Amino acid sequence: MVSRRQNYKPARAEPDLYAALDLGTNSCRMLIATPDAGHFRVIDAFAKSVRLGSGLERTGHLSRGSISRTLSALEICAEKLRRYKVGNVRLVATEACRRARNGNHFLAMVARETGLRLEVIRPEEEARLAVISCAPLVSQEASQVLVFDIGGGSTELVWIDLADVAPEDRAKAIVNLRVNGEGGEARGARIVDFISVPLGVATLHERYADVDSDTARFALMSWYFEEQIVGFKPYLQALSERETGFQMIGTSGTVTTVGAAHLGLKRYDRRKVDGMHLTSKAIDAVIGRFLRLGPEGRRNDIGLARDRSELIMSGAAILQTLLRIWPTESMRVADRGLREGMLFAMMSADGVFTTGVRME
Repeated sequence: MVSRRQNYKPARAEPDLYAALDLGTNSCRMLIATPDAGHFRVIDAFAKSVRLGSGLERTGHLSRGSISRTLSALEICAEKLRRYKVGNVRLVATEACRRARNGNHFLAMVARETGLRLEVIRPEEEARLAVISCAPLVSQEASQVLVFDIGGGSTELVWIDLADVAPEDRAKAIVNLRVNGEGGEARGARIVDFISVPLGVATLHERYADVDSDTARFALMSWYFEEQIVGFKPYLQALSERETGFQMIGTSGTVTTVGAAHLGLKRYDRRKVDGMHLTSKAIDAVIGRFLRLGPEGRRNDIGLARDRSELIMSGAAILQTLLRIWPTESMRVADRGLREGMLFAMMSADGVFTTGVRME
């Protein structure tokens, strides 16, 4: 799938500045960056919980309140783009806008009121960008890699076979992968399968919001999510085969929150969380503690933001389900996603990395 960029071009655009905006079901995030040797340097960042998909599972529509919150966040993004005179931008929207009956109306409103023209990307492109962002975390010893992205409205799983790629080239091969329903190849890397499940932390939470028991709700969410991935090819093999050289990489607010909780952070620090190794035993311990706290205890937990405390258990149900199906001693935590993937892809396509894309 070929990346498309918006035709947003401010007067006296700065050609060395790039911006990537990701409007998800729960959050609006944007990065403005400039190439820096084989990586990029962040100039400005924005992240806001907008809960665009609040009520979407029940009504099929984006609510007035959700639209209002999101427009306010996008106005801030538009002002930043104008102020920095960003010359290269890509602005994407994901599951909430894909599913909402009034999604096109909302996008027209965004263009009219903020000047931003958002591109609703397909799940395949969403998965591709998440995979690209995680490329630097791929181990040279990994011949089988599962990258998963737990979003607000959907969860993407991509299984990559790197057995035919030289160990020193495995991370770089990830950058050139293309994701589609039939798989793809790049420098010997092969996509075994890809699936996008229309269940994320917000939509799964809403589906079982009327269940009073916290533990029963958690079990139901886990069971229901597993039902939705039985068509994923590696799932059919998981019960009888244990892959050697297997690596799991998770990118989402769920995995970073669990990582931060394991470290005992009272205030989130990306430098300590991004790229960390998190054992399955540590994950089970954190999720067990969240369950013992209950809804009220999680709301009062100093390490959980208010919006995260409400949705952490639906994300945890997805995470624990994946670890149960594909047991692994340790997984890699990625505090990165669509924004970083878009920046890597745009800069790489423009040939602005003076030393090639740096994977370390």
